[in-house]
Amino acid sequence: MERKTKVNAEEGRHDLMITREFDLPLELLFKAHAEPEIIEQWMGTTVLKFEGKKHGSWQYETKDPQGNVAFQANGVFHEFSPNERITRTFEMVNASLGVQLEFLEFIKLTDDTSKLNMHVVYRSVEDRDRQLKMPFAYGINMAHDRLENILSKLK
Repeated sequence: MERKTKVNAEEGRHDLMITREFDLPLELLFKAHAEPEIIEQWMGTTVLKFEGKKHGSWQYETKDPQGNVAFQANGVFHEFSPNERITRTFEMVNASLGVQLEFLEFIKLTDDTSKLNMHVVYRSVEDRDRQLKMPFAYGINMAHDRLENILSKLK
């Protein structure tokens, strides 16, 4: 099955580009990144904190069936422009990847379709390459498929 989410990682660089076209209006695509209740559904995590504004912060957590924390991430919003852009830091707790900087750009293609461009910058080429060795591309494609499926019911 072809992955709709494309990850472009050029050799020797400390960044990558993620692109995906969605069969969703721009406003719904942005809502999926701006409303905690929707974020929880498509990301499969709990939103502990979400302040969608410049200098606001966010924090997500996922627990395993036994109640142990399996994933925790947090960051700060540097730009939060509805239906246009989100610039944020992203840091996984207890991971060796360090902080990454993410630039999310939301683009209207038609009244019913939109595109997400994510430019992700890592501190080093090594950090980026470690991320890519994880099932990163598979996971983000799966999450984006879930996002599109959940939000298509809201159209």
